[in-house]
Amino acid sequence: MIMEQTMLKVADNSGATLVRCFKVLGGTGRRYASVGDLVVGSVQKIVPGSEVTRGEVVRGVVVRTKSSIRRSDGSYVRFDGNAIVLLGEDGNPRGSRIFGAIPRELRQENYMKIISLAAEVV
Repeated sequence: MIMEQTMLKVADNSGATLVRCFKVLGGTGRRYASVGDLVVGSVQKIVPGSEVTRGEVVRGVVVRTKSSIRRSDGSYVRFDGNAIVLLGEDGNPRGSRIFGAIPRELRQENYMKIISLAAEVV
């Protein structure tokens, strides 16, 4: 579960490495985000020479959570950490590569571009 003040690793090559979530989108009193939900955050760490600047406000989709995700067949999927993929104004990923495993639940949310860029879909 992702909530306000949660630190998220960035799973793409957009130039940011760490983002702090400060809003979960999708409702007035919504507190928690899971895989496939949109969040708004502030960039905390960057790689030198990147297009993204420190303190920039970005939107992203949550792609990995430390809390488990229950699937319809009764199994659970859990990751080692929380991660996000930054999105541009048009809803496409800002980076050209996605690092790490991506759950197949993103297919239901119509993030097909992220699925196609990912090396591993679990």
